[in-house]
Amino acid sequence: MGPLRVAVVGAGWAGLSAAARLCQAGHSVTLFEAARTLGGRARGVQWKQDSGRALALDNGQHILLGAYRETLALMALCGLEESDVLLRQPVRLEAADGFALVAWRLPAPWHLLMALLCARRLGLGARWDMLRLILGARSNGWRIPSDLPVGQWLKELGQCREITEKVWAPLCVAALNTPVELASAQVFLNVLRDSLGADRRASDLLLPKASLDALLPGPCGTFITRHGGQVRLAARVTQLLVGATEITLETAQGAPEVFAAAVLAVPAHQVPTLIGAPEAKGLGPLVAQCAELRWQPITTVYLDFGPALRLKAPMLALSESIELGHFGQWVFDKGQLGGPAGLLAVVISAQGPHQDLAQDALARAVAEQLRLQLGVSQTASATRVISEKRATFACLPGLSRPEQRTAAARLVLAGDHTESPYPATLETAIASGRTAADLVTKALAVL
Repeated sequence: MGPLRVAVVGAGWAGLSAAARLCQAGHSVTLFEAARTLGGRARGVQWKQDSGRALALDNGQHILLGAYRETLALMALCGLEESDVLLRQPVRLEAADGFALVAWRLPAPWHLLMALLCARRLGLGARWDMLRLILGARSNGWRIPSDLPVGQWLKELGQCREITEKVWAPLCVAALNTPVELASAQVFLNVLRDSLGADRRASDLLLPKASLDALLPGPCGTFITRHGGQVRLAARVTQLLVGATEITLETAQGAPEVFAAAVLAVPAHQVPTLIGAPEAKGLGPLVAQCAELRWQPITTVYLDFGPALRLKAPMLALSESIELGHFGQWVFDKGQLGGPAGLLAVVISAQGPHQDLAQDALARAVAEQLRLQLGVSQTASATRVISEKRATFACLPGLSRPEQRTAAARLVLAGDHTESPYPATLETAIASGRTAADLVTKALAVL
């Protein structure tokens, strides 16, 4: 008997990870993607300006961490060298007002202790509060008795306003893409444990020097096809029917196809529409769980100032102030990250009043924020706003997420929304893809 056919539905980072690992295991893999490009919610887009200038952008600015072992392993599997596509630097929080907290190249925990000792524009009380939180979390095994919102947790720990606004709130929103008054404190602790609380290299920032397409989707798609898999773009699956001995996929383009197993690697809100007759196969609770997840957006504002502009660092924190109309949280100088000189990407994570603004009004507000906080006096020659309305699930306290193993042994889920101690990140997606591939391989071995 030859290799069994396995379908992977969805070519985001979870689906790509699952397909690559299934190919590596020797299965006959077909990867279905409704869009015309790979990458899902972390993909490349083209920007053709009115002037005729064409730029390759990402649909959102992403930060990786040294702790992203599954991501780095998949990149290596696909033939990528970390130094070619990622800029590794010690964790660095630096703001326009002079605040800076930069980890030293020392073994843990000295890298953070020295960062606190040498921090700029950070009061003694704030330094003590940060140290107290990390030491207390470590002594408690990075666990809290019951989950609660990050904002409430920080208040109960007596964290001062300065350390909350300069460190904890920005880190929370960046990692969980959920406002501090809503976000899960336990998931935030899990992130701190495996980044700031781990070895120094785990806390390193990995800033992409290449487009998202070149960072993984493109090389991963090539790996899949080179190892016998098929990648079908613009191939929208309309329904997935789970049988006793097979799974049938119906598509918008052709006749139904039969597979021995399938990985469903689409966003959670698409699951209910794809699984046919879920109650008959015991999949009703899973479908309901996926439908109940809430969502948070991520908005990226690109401003093209031309080659004369260069920020003092590739990545800077911005001071968010809703009252002043300052919505930007982070700014990235794409010219220092392998992109066009003078192109800035300003990130606004999670929900907020910026969603009520028209795109041109939001771009103007962000440009004004850059002028006031960074002294960017030039006028942008062009702007582009990209919003992912369902960028991640809302990472709420005590949230129950769908398990990857389903009631139907031949069907497995993958995605950053599946059960995990971590929030919705690229690492979570890729790790879920590897797990899905392992579950499929084990299931087919006994069926």
